[in-house]
Amino acid sequence: MGEGTARNIILTGFSYTGKTKVGLEVAARLGWRYIDIDEEIVRYAGKPIAEIFSQDGESRFRDLEKEMLERICQEEEVVISTGGGAFIFTANREMMLESGIVVCLEAKPDTIYRRLLKDAEENLQQEVRPLLSGPEPLKDIEELKKVRQPFYALADWTVHTDNLTVDEVAEEVIRGWRYSMGEKGKKNKNKMKAKTSLRAVPDTSHWHEQGAACVVATATEGYPVFVSWGLLNELSKQMRNAGIQGNIYIISDDQVFPIHGAKVKEILEKAGFTVNSFVVPSGEGSKSFEIAVDIYNWLVKHRAERDDCIVALGGGVVGDLAGFIASTFLRGMPFVQVPTSLVGMVDSAIGGKVAINHPEGKNLIGAFYQPRLVVADIENLTTLPRRELVSGWAEVIKHALIRDPQLLEFLEERSQDLLELGKDVTTEAVAWSAAIKAGIVSEDEKESGTRTILNYGHTIAHGLEAATGYERFLHGEAVAVGMMGAARISQHIGMLSEDSVKRQEDVLRKFELPISCSGVDAESIMEAMELDKKILGRRVRWVLLEDIGRPVISGDVPDTAVEAAVRELLKS
Repeated sequence: MGEGTARNIILTGFSYTGKTKVGLEVAARLGWRYIDIDEEIVRYAGKPIAEIFSQDGESRFRDLEKEMLERICQEEEVVISTGGGAFIFTANREMMLESGIVVCLEAKPDTIYRRLLKDAEENLQQEVRPLLSGPEPLKDIEELKKVRQPFYALADWTVHTDNLTVDEVAEEVIRGWRYSMGEKGKKNKNKMKAKTSLRAVPDTSHWHEQGAACVVATATEGYPVFVSWGLLNELSKQMRNAGIQGNIYIISDDQVFPIHGAKVKEILEKAGFTVNSFVVPSGEGSKSFEIAVDIYNWLVKHRAERDDCIVALGGGVVGDLAGFIASTFLRGMPFVQVPTSLVGMVDSAIGGKVAINHPEGKNLIGAFYQPRLVVADIENLTTLPRRELVSGWAEVIKHALIRDPQLLEFLEERSQDLLELGKDVTTEAVAWSAAIKAGIVSEDEKESGTRTILNYGHTIAHGLEAATGYERFLHGEAVAVGMMGAARISQHIGMLSEDSVKRQEDVLRKFELPISCSGVDAESIMEAMELDKKILGRRVRWVLLEDIGRPVISGDVPDTAVEAAVRELLKS
């Protein structure tokens, strides 16, 4: 939101937080007009919102909601009250933040529940409220509110209405409007940026000077991601620059270590490090309690100390496993990611999500634990089997779909060069994709909001992997299938156009990635998805698309749409 654009006040927030009454009061005090988006939709459609939902579907309602916002946000000196779900959609949110100051009215779930009951009692002749239609309405409110909360947090100002009168809330809204128009509001474009400015983010400028492709800068951690051809030769230098002094414990697998292990060990020993190594079997099966215990015993045997360092040399499995060990042994040891797979370089090595698997689901036991640095030598990709290399491009495509249409165009145009690992073009693509991941992690380290969009395609992917015993699909292959499932769900609920679904399918085909999973039991996939870590309460948090580069997180996806999409994947 730029200077001079705070011409309106837009109220967002969950149902029964007081938007209508407060909006009318604020408009009266300022001498502005008041507009209720839901009332405008009813007037335009000629029927109640409940009928729009039941007769035309939620997608039609959302289209009307967007149309009303587009028109009304062009006006000036208007207090606008929006529906509880409007702000979660990227296009709506951008319009609202550009049009004026967005104020979120907040209330606790039990407060909302009491207000809802009171309203229902006072208006017995009206239809049953959707939030009261389930067997446990308070729990439904709590779960839906948790799903929407990360989006509400992006408002410019928040007012907690639980114990305030309408007059008091109106006063706070106007105070927030005036504050946000002042010098602080001009410097901090929205609430997310305001939060960032208050954090003690580590100084990362020196890493850019040293040639880092990108830097992760969270509230407490900052570290560089180096991406270049032949970079392995500089590993010891980069580790010394990162302040690593102790003994080195390399964790790798039996596919990677025979290729790169001796070279890495020699490079580190020449720099004065004492180096030990532990090699695990390749594949998801190594992300287990049994393997973790073996590594703990090895570290104990070698009397590893807290200032020593673990180096993860390998792909995503090794990175997840080694990071999990580093996060838990001696309550935390430094560790360095040296990814040798494409998935590792652009995704799993960046961001500090470390984990091992449980028999009932992937990555169910883990932590957020950031590495000291990431060293990605593009030349290492030349040693990958073709299938594994192809699998890695799924994560690059994912980053383009959720964040950067220009990257998607680049991938579409240069797909053949990238599959052949052209030196310059591959380095550019990997650095570009890594920077997207680093930027998202810097915004949201612990997946409380923005970072959730990185799970696009992963709900179905993890269900697919679990349903096939982690044996049939490589992770990137499962993600490719999962992204097609998420795109089809988005299309089924009226969110994503058929052309965009086709474009996603085409780019996956260009990179020789699967777009279906015939021969898998649908019920097994659905059951595994219910255990996925992205569940909040009793709802799966789906990452869907409105358009290329415009993701949406939703906990309101109908089971029928999910089941239909999964079955389409099985038939393809």
